Amino acid sequence: MQIQAVSIEDYISKIPEERQDAFKKLFDTIHSNLPDGFEENLSYGMLGWAVPLKTYPEGYHCTPGTALPFINLASQKNFIALYHMGLYSRPEILNWFVEEYPKHSRKKLDMGKSCVRFKKVEDIPFELIGELSRKMTVEDWIAIYESKYKK
Repeated sequence: MQIQAVSIEDYISKIPEERQDAFKKLFDTIHSNLPDGFEENLSYGMLGWAVPLKTYPEGYHCTPGTALPFINLASQKNFIALYHMGLYSRPEILNWFVEEYPKHSRKKLDMGKSCVRFKKVEDIPFELIGELSRKMTVEDWIAIYESKYKK
């Protein structure tokens, strides 16, 4: 399910009402904990934070001319999804997150390579997501991206 929106506020307003408060809190948690340099955006039908072209003019190799994505947040049909490229690209961050998750949530971790799914808003570990958001700087992400993914 993709939400068509023209702004972050428009996106949030189109989320089912029972999820809006938790989604907004998750958005604010990420935003207030990310190191300086990432910019909010709408990309791939989701809210996101990316390294802007003014910082990294080469941008994202898969979509030339666009900012380098780092974190995305989406309201899907049956869950809220958090996509974090640090989980995908840094085994030590992934291992840390998997070990910490049970300390912050009673629910089993539901995740793919970079996607963490929250089926119930009351199960979102906001404090842990804030800590995850602080784990990588813009410079860290650019260095990892250039060493692993840039063609």
